[in-house]
Amino acid sequence: MTTPQGSALRARWAALAPREQTLVLLAAGIVALALAWALLLAPALRTWRQSAAQHSALDAQWSRMQALQAQAEQLKQAARLPQDGAAEQPLRALQSSTSRTLGAAAKLTPLGAQVTVALHNAPAQALAQWLAQVRTTARAVVQQAQLEHAGAGADGAPRWNGTLVLTLPAD
Repeated sequence: MTTPQGSALRARWAALAPREQTLVLLAAGIVALALAWALLLAPALRTWRQSAAQHSALDAQWSRMQALQAQAEQLKQAARLPQDGAAEQPLRALQSSTSRTLGAAAKLTPLGAQVTVALHNAPAQALAQWLAQVRTTARAVVQQAQLEHAGAGADGAPRWNGTLVLTLPAD
């Protein structure tokens, strides 16, 4: 069965000169190639070009995850080991680390399993070092932090004011 539109198209095609038929076929071929490029080849080529950058980003993310896993394992092992001296009591370890690293820039206020640390003009580098120490030696976890930049000290290093609320592990 032929439709009226199909017959009209065939008649119109037959009425075209051979040169016009060739040009119409050529135009249809160019449109088909453009569609194939836009829908099939260009997206695949774009993905292939971006794959190296994505691979590098995923490698970096994998490295960060491996480092975090190693750190978690280290903390897990530290929690299992029998501890002696100042590390036996988390609060004593926290107090020792605070006086050694932050000195007069920090004041501890223990309240049960939580300790509030008031900071006044604490050097940023010492604060970062102290946080790493108390996480491993006292196994303290920061529950709340309210810090404000206090400008730069005489040495030009940034300083912080504020409070930290730490939770100590249950004995």
